[in-house]
Amino acid sequence: MPDVLLGWDEHLDAAWQELGEPGAHGTPGRVSRIDRGWSTILRRATDVEPLRVRNIGADVAVGDWVVVDEAIERVAHVIGRRSAFVRRASHEGDRAEADVLAANIDVVFLVHALTAPPNQRRLERELVLAFDSGAQPEIVLTKPDVADDIETTVAELRAVAAGVPVHIASGITGVGLEPIRAAAVGGRTLAFFGASGVGKSTLVNSLIGRQEMATSEVRKHDQRGRHTTVATQLLPLADGGWLIDTPGFRAVSLWLSGRGIERAFIDVFDLMDDCRFRDCKHDQEPGCAVRAAITAGELDPLRFASLRRLVAEEAALEEEQARRQRIADRRKGGREPLDDDPDVE
Repeated sequence: MPDVLLGWDEHLDAAWQELGEPGAHGTPGRVSRIDRGWSTILRRATDVEPLRVRNIGADVAVGDWVVVDEAIERVAHVIGRRSAFVRRASHEGDRAEADVLAANIDVVFLVHALTAPPNQRRLERELVLAFDSGAQPEIVLTKPDVADDIETTVAELRAVAAGVPVHIASGITGVGLEPIRAAAVGGRTLAFFGASGVGKSTLVNSLIGRQEMATSEVRKHDQRGRHTTVATQLLPLADGGWLIDTPGFRAVSLWLSGRGIERAFIDVFDLMDDCRFRDCKHDQEPGCAVRAAITAGELDPLRFASLRRLVAEEAALEEEQARRQRIADRRKGGREPLDDDPDVE
């Protein structure tokens, strides 16, 4: 039986049974790190000699539960995920490819530094991805011990937080860490995402009780830092539970959304329900509740413009996916796309 202390649960057990309960060399085990096509796999929470196998032909992310082959050379099966934080791959040349940053997570912590100007637009994007992940989103604001005008920054970020919990915590002083630790009670898995220099590594070191992640100074003129976390890792918390730390990333590109946009902009969608016309475009139509809220100063026009951009981005992504599927279907049927085919660039 896979180790429940490693995060195994009823959902994973059901997905494993659907595969016929494959197992080899003590797996299913959990992926704790990925390096250039190699997975490090823990078979027990106390495993001191994890397996290291290739990811050939397998879509694997840190946090996944996998079964290795009999030769202990590669990942043979990936157990169905119960949650995953996914963005669009940002590498040049990738078109509409998913980038799974962490899998089988319970709480997603979106980390922002109080020392930097509040970035509402980034937080909105992160919240869309977090809501779509299937995990519970929460926000952590770091560096309160060295920040100025904390109240203003917190207020601006809360304004777009869609009602999710907001924590103020310091990895240096330890202030505010207890609610974060409590989220891992019962062997749950926490995941931390944020830009470089927001204090994520310092926070992680405090939570796991040791200096596991390297830290670096941020630049004084813009409070930006270098990527001190170089690989995504699954780490044990001192009081039980698990933590997935990820390298800081700049691009927060949407992947195919479920209800993430609606949940991240619930205040705007609630206003839309009050529009006089069901097909209101929120432009010049009479009785538009959205425009009325903007005029009254109750809705920031920048937030509404952000929503429109994200909806358009998602629509373009869906069309790209559909176009690629049409090409694949033609090739599968033995028909190569013609040069003047609108689906071919």
